[in-house]
Amino acid sequence: VHLVESVGGSVQAGGSLRLSCVGSGSTTSSLCMCLLRQLPGNQREGVASFGSDGSTMYADSVQRRFTISKDNAKNTLYLQKNRLKREDTAKYYCAAAIRSGGYCYSLLGCDDWGKGTQVTVSS
Repeated sequence: VHLVESVGGSVQAGGSLRLSCVGSGSTTSSLCMCLLRQLPGNQREGVASFGSDGSTMYADSVQRRFTISKDNAKNTLYLQKNRLKREDTAKYYCAAAIRSGGYCYSLLGCDDWGKGTQVTVSS
């Protein structure tokens, strides 16, 4: 599956941003989908995941601030990011787990990545 993230952007701390990820080449409805990020210093972090059964997982660092959702009709994954902090500055990636049978085993369990999009949060 080919994944393309929406253009990121810059936002002030406390603001909101929505990231979308469109899949093509095959349907994503039966896949576990993940949002990950690469922080300054190249640390990779799983942010959120959305299983084929609608189950979700979140990293503790974004719990109650970020919401992951999916529109299967549009083959699109969304990440609504609210109350953004400077430490949310990162390159965000959409990814799919193509061999997990739709189940998200972990936030880092997706192995088919998009190219990523930069999000910068300033104070």
